Amino acid sequence: MSRVRADEEEYWHSSKFRAFTFDDEDDELSQLKESKRAVNSLRDIVDDDDDDLERVSWSGEPVGSISWSIKETASGSTSSLDGRDSSLQKGSSSYAALPKQASSYSLSSLFKALTDTGVKNYAPELRRPKAEYKDYSSDWSPKDTVRRMQRGKVCSLERFRSLQDKLVLLDEAVARHDGNVITAVLIFLKRTLRREILFRELEVRQVALCHLIHFLRETGEQKFLLDLLRFLDRTEEVALSQYREHLNIQDVEKRREFLKSCIGLPFSAEDTSHIQDHYTLLERQIIIEANDRHVETAGQSELFRKYPRKASILNMPLVTTLFYSCFYHYTEAEGMFSSPTNLKKTFKIPDKQYVLTALAARAKLRAWGDVDALLTTKNWLGYTKKKAPIGFHRVVEILQRNNAPVQVLQEYVRLVEDVETRLNLATKYKCHDVVIETYRDLKDRVQLTAYKCKVERGSAEEEKIQSILSNMQIRWKN
Repeated sequence: MSRVRADEEEYWHSSKFRAFTFDDEDDELSQLKESKRAVNSLRDIVDDDDDDLERVSWSGEPVGSISWSIKETASGSTSSLDGRDSSLQKGSSSYAALPKQASSYSLSSLFKALTDTGVKNYAPELRRPKAEYKDYSSDWSPKDTVRRMQRGKVCSLERFRSLQDKLVLLDEAVARHDGNVITAVLIFLKRTLRREILFRELEVRQVALCHLIHFLRETGEQKFLLDLLRFLDRTEEVALSQYREHLNIQDVEKRREFLKSCIGLPFSAEDTSHIQDHYTLLERQIIIEANDRHVETAGQSELFRKYPRKASILNMPLVTTLFYSCFYHYTEAEGMFSSPTNLKKTFKIPDKQYVLTALAARAKLRAWGDVDALLTTKNWLGYTKKKAPIGFHRVVEILQRNNAPVQVLQEYVRLVEDVETRLNLATKYKCHDVVIETYRDLKDRVQLTAYKCKVERGSAEEEKIQSILSNMQIRWKN
């Protein structure tokens, strides 16, 4: 019995398997902890720039993906089992080195991938060139900065702190002839320099000065613009800039008072006349608008009932006001503010502009008698004749656009002096009598015979052509 027990103790003491002890420093758990500490210490040595790069394994799969974690876990388990079997077979009392740890990121990446609801397709990426990181650096010279701004790169101008550096930067931008870059640099200078210094330096740089003035006008920085123009002693431009402020005044009475105050500004003689006319016109429009609104509301005018006003006349141009007066107040006496002749005399409207506007207004109303009176003049002997400062070909076109009858068109087509133009207009608008009479006066038998085929058979025009062709007293040219 004692022999059997002794054999068993010898067997267990000579076995290649070892029992678990708490104070064994070479156990697997201790080696695992040491390996983990070693890996973590290696991470501190890695450059911080690599933290934002995606880790890719030799197989091309990014580290941290689900497929990579599963493969790494499987390979780690296989290698651990192989290592354990080999250590069992050796039968040595000391443990062999533990197999290589798969990765310190395997479990965390696996859990991160399992909790991620979306599915990503990873692909290996290359590190960006370090030259691209210089977009935000402060190493660029003024010339390089302007060149990069031309290419649309992000460049900080805050590094240019001294006045000399800022002026060099502005000169480089002007030398490049790029308006966008010049404007960008001017905005930077406007923000970082005092006005007196900026104005003094721009006074000797006319290209940059013109860019800044245009920029201020486009952005509506009126106060800054007026200060700049006063510094440059441009009094007329200051006056014009103040005059433009009337565009922002919506109330009519306030606008009228503002225009009245602008008359005394230091304009040129011609501009002063225009400001005076603008004020007078607005004053007339206020009076006409108030009276016509009352008449239209009360229903006292048949013309307003038949042709209701579509818009207010306030703040309209002079030509629009003249058309309005010719449409609604054509027959009023010259002493009335709304009379077309009063407007013509007050604002010195040329005859050509007056006839063109009045003709369009009366033709729209189909007032053919007023059209005839407008184009009829009387000499000092009392003889009357038709006269059109705009040319009778323009008269015909305006009348035709307003659907004038053929009888009215023919009267004015006959007055066109150029024969070719007269024939073209008469043929285009089917003024047959004018065509027939023109070919008769030209003694062109061939053209008259050809035109006979274009008129309606059995019509009065065909009979007229036949009568002319049979007249033996006409000496035809062909």
